[in-house]
Amino acid sequence: MANILLIYGHPKTPTSFNFALKEKLVSAIKNKGHNILVRDLYEVSFNPLLSSEDLAKLHNNEIPEDIKQEQEFIKNADVIIFIYPIWWAGSPAIIKGYIDRVFSYGFAYMYKGSKVVGLLTDKRAIVINSNGSPYDFYKNEGFYSAIKKTVDEGIFKFCGFKRVKHLFFGGIMNKTMEEKDENIKQAIDETIIEIEAK
Repeated sequence: MANILLIYGHPKTPTSFNFALKEKLVSAIKNKGHNILVRDLYEVSFNPLLSSEDLAKLHNNEIPEDIKQEQEFIKNADVIIFIYPIWWAGSPAIIKGYIDRVFSYGFAYMYKGSKVVGLLTDKRAIVINSNGSPYDFYKNEGFYSAIKKTVDEGIFKFCGFKRVKHLFFGGIMNKTMEEKDENIKQAIDETIIEIEAK
């Protein structure tokens, strides 16, 4: 049995692909007997702004309470799932702000001389992204590979994650309900396989 933390970064729109994916994925994970905690960043009104006050406290090893709470959730998780859309070839501001504030120095990474040391070495990440532009356009123009480079390597591998799985579902706005359902099934199947992999 694994402990799963799901970070959800999409405005609350029950008709969206992301919302349907989140709901069905949570149900599938529970049905497999795993523990899952969902952090809907919009629903909990997570503050994505890394302030000068935050920085001063973090430099003095005084962790702001809201950051400390999210870090505890991460500490307790074996697998962290991120579900969010790609907007303007990147993550929504609330996701970027979550990384900026929560994946802080001394918690997620540190430096030893000129060497980066990732501190979250017992974690795995699964990132599931949707976007409106056609899949082939984003792939052929190199956007997906650029996103994988910056997210998978620049964030998760930098912080020591032992494995990262990244799924992309493009052209969502023009897909039929049947096509969206197929994408959701694929995302669930691949996520469960990754969760249960050793």
